[in-house]
Amino acid sequence: MDPKMLIFLIPAAALAAGILIGTLKAGHHSHHHGMFGHKHGEATVSIDMYAFQSALYSLNPMFKTIYAITLLMLSVCMNNLYVSVLILLLSTFIIVVLGKLPFSRFLNLMTIPFVFLIVGTIVILLDFSWEPAAGALGSVHLFNFYINVTKTGLTTTVLLWGKCLGAISAMYMMSLTTPSGELFTVLERMHVPSLIIELMNMMYRFIFTMMDTQSRMKNAAESRLGYKDYRTSIKSFGSTASNLLVVSFKKANAYYDALESRGYDGRMHFLQEEKKAPGRERVLAVLSVVYLFAVFFVLR
Repeated sequence: MDPKMLIFLIPAAALAAGILIGTLKAGHHSHHHGMFGHKHGEATVSIDMYAFQSALYSLNPMFKTIYAITLLMLSVCMNNLYVSVLILLLSTFIIVVLGKLPFSRFLNLMTIPFVFLIVGTIVILLDFSWEPAAGALGSVHLFNFYINVTKTGLTTTVLLWGKCLGAISAMYMMSLTTPSGELFTVLERMHVPSLIIELMNMMYRFIFTMMDTQSRMKNAAESRLGYKDYRTSIKSFGSTASNLLVVSFKKANAYYDALESRGYDGRMHFLQEEKKAPGRERVLAVLSVVYLFAVFFVLR
């Protein structure tokens, strides 16, 4: 083994061990005290709830945002699998161990982008041809053509997975420890146009409102045996979708009326608790970024 690999393997193993130990401790604590426990009848859970309950909630939102964006840019721009894996492990460690979010919840959140990632990269992984590809790692004959898995396609796919998962975990690190109101305030301080910020806020709020409404409709249909077979399920799904469209218009009008009743003048104002900029955390963040650069230059 190349001695240079130790610069990656030792920290990666330490972060993985920390995640495992933190998960076991959190699971034991949750079993006895019900932390983040499941609530029967709960339709949807806003990401803001996790942010408010995070142990990193008290950190300065500007610091967390800049750090997360920095990790995202490193994962995407460095184009290095080792760096991306370290960013994924580091972000998971911060979310699960330091932020005290149950690992199972984090995995559930990562499942959605991971499914889209698999669907999006399957075309890169698989090579379709009329003949078996030379040097292919594997080939499957289907009808009159071959499905090949080449070394180049596999390498590109794994690298793309690493970059995407590293970037996604960095964004989750920001959103699962920082409430949306503070994020919008940070964007305002970064001089992002107010129209974009307001649209982001409305869309974010409306997504969870519609998810909750759809969940209630589905529960009502299930209680009336609306999903007892395939044909009934299709009919119930169509009815739920059409009703959801009508309800969405009503919710939008109610949302706008609520804004106007609270003095909406065309611009939203977000209140934010003043939080001091961290000292020790800032030093650790800088050191982690420097270390990622070191890994990139040593293992590129």
